[in-house]
Amino acid sequence: SGSETMAHISLQNLSLSYPVLHGSARSLKKTLFARARASLGSTKSKVGGALQNGVSGLEVLALKDITFDVEGGERLGLVGHNGAGKTTLLRVLGGIYETSSGSLSVEGETHAMINPGSGMNQELTGRENVHLFARRLQLDVKETEALEADVEAFAELGPFFDLPLRLYSAGMSVRLGFALATVPRPQILLMDEWFMAGDSNFQAKARVRLESMVETAEILVFTSHSLDILREWCTRVLWLEAGKIVMDGKPDAVLDAYEAFVAESG
Repeated sequence: SGSETMAHISLQNLSLSYPVLHGSARSLKKTLFARARASLGSTKSKVGGALQNGVSGLEVLALKDITFDVEGGERLGLVGHNGAGKTTLLRVLGGIYETSSGSLSVEGETHAMINPGSGMNQELTGRENVHLFARRLQLDVKETEALEADVEAFAELGPFFDLPLRLYSAGMSVRLGFALATVPRPQILLMDEWFMAGDSNFQAKARVRLESMVETAEILVFTSHSLDILREWCTRVLWLEAGKIVMDGKPDAVLDAYEAFVAESG
């Protein structure tokens, strides 16, 4: 299924902007109306910080003129300060955000691990959430039982596995979310750095689980604050600042430059 075609990602002059609305436009109706007007008026809009036609707010340019290609077999790491646009770029690649201009082509089955709680129901127990997830993946009874046993062993929730998610600590939620998110085996894996949250014991287990996943995925794109992980896992690193690509190349070259920049800017 689909594995005959090589996974591929291509971005050409891609930009993403969204309006930041003032307090006067807080209601959902006004927000949606303003967004609709914004998209109509966006051709006239000034980029960056200009007041936009008919929107009571500023428009923020989150990604600016991004161009790159990723071939099958590549492990692309995203590095940059908070707010540099790393998670935004992942969301664009995962089809969560629509872009404002430029072109985006993603070939291959894609799985985005961006929010550890996505798709989980806080009122249901851990076990019930696993069954819900199994139904979504259309697993049969045997596969569902195997999944349940796997998640229960991995997430180490103990008696909490049979309690509602709203009673979970942040760490428990991450462990359960991670266990479920690493079940599909996509061609393209997009991952935000929350996956390394948790104690060192969980990180070690998470890493083993991820490595098996990464081996089967054709393309990995992930963000991390750990330069060591980026050096070890990536074949290539893209450095973003303020929504622009500063540097794109071999991990050591890019990360050395990034570290020097961070040291200088203190």
